[in-house]
Amino acid sequence: MNYTAALDTALDRLHSEGRYRTFIDIERRNGAYPHAVWRRPDGTEKDITVWCGNDYLGMGQHPVVLAAMHEALDATGAGSGGTRNISGTTVYHKRLEAELADLHHKEAALVFTSAYIANDATLSTLPLLFPGLVIVSDALNHASMIQGIRRGGGEKHIFKHNDVADLRRILEGIEKRRPVLIAFESIYSMDGDFGPIREICDLADEFGALTYIDEVHAVGMYGPRGAGVAERDGLMDRIDIINGTLAKAYGVFGGYIAASAKMVDAIRSYAPGFIFTTSLPPAVAAGAAASVRHLKTDQGLRDKHQLAAKTLKLRLKGLGLPIIDHGSHIVPVHVGDPKHCKMLSDMLLEQFGVYVQPINYPTVPRGTERLRFTPSPVHDAAMIDALVKAMDGLWAHCALNRAELSA
Repeated sequence: MNYTAALDTALDRLHSEGRYRTFIDIERRNGAYPHAVWRRPDGTEKDITVWCGNDYLGMGQHPVVLAAMHEALDATGAGSGGTRNISGTTVYHKRLEAELADLHHKEAALVFTSAYIANDATLSTLPLLFPGLVIVSDALNHASMIQGIRRGGGEKHIFKHNDVADLRRILEGIEKRRPVLIAFESIYSMDGDFGPIREICDLADEFGALTYIDEVHAVGMYGPRGAGVAERDGLMDRIDIINGTLAKAYGVFGGYIAASAKMVDAIRSYAPGFIFTTSLPPAVAAGAAASVRHLKTDQGLRDKHQLAAKTLKLRLKGLGLPIIDHGSHIVPVHVGDPKHCKMLSDMLLEQFGVYVQPINYPTVPRGTERLRFTPSPVHDAAMIDALVKAMDGLWAHCALNRAELSA
């Protein structure tokens, strides 16, 4: 076989469909976010504004976080030195897990190297803990949840996205004495819509199922202490396992689950993705703990974040752009064509210094390609105004549809 030719064919296919992903070199500078510097391939530089980052609250450069990381780095050095059971558990890891357990009002928490690994490792391990487990998963769950469920090798069913009636239909078809877990998200990041948490919990109670929620796009930003949508809606006590990230609103790195002490102990003891992975560097754990601790009391930052998102959506809607608006902080603008989506992204960057990556298949279904903006408290009125004017001009230049989508 000509392996090089096969690789050329695979890559050419992505280019021809307009789905080839390009990574631009950007340099974040301390204290300047969301401003950054784009280093072009030819070596020249351009000042840009980041509009697609997941540092939702700008905590990645918050003085409280940086001070904690400097302290831990000076005290312990760079790496953790091993897996959690081989020298990789430090006081910083224990403090972080205590902060997370307190955040979600759970008995315990367990930190992983990413929320992807936390989902994958936990969901693939649960069938070992509950023989015969049936997992019922929302159709739009994140790739990490899908991967974990597949790797678990147990019986699975997919219910239509946010369709409680379809979920009930599936649950009614499962043998009564079998263990069941319902896996879903609080905020789905591509459309920014909310999961029907209360209704799913009601069905879980009725059918004796466990509940597993992914709150990665909500922790830090929703609820009186930033524990997520389940906290905002007063439902955290009805969720058995909560998955969250430290790399989005908390601005650092890592992922976690929060649950009962026994559930956490079992995952800790059985999940290869936890057991055989070097733990987070102590400085990262310290910074994450400081961020979680700070955001438990900084409601003002959450309010500014929501205001920025609402303002951007209103401004773009005022231009008749096809906004997908479900009331969350995520602002997707529907384009519907991968080549147009990539072209708009390139023109925004080169002509206006606006950095937003195109979202194409397979991240979203074909025909639903979009630009996904993530405004934050540090995107001020002038930045929003510049973005809106750029979008207005490019939309007209590309002769794209201005008929607004329904939510």
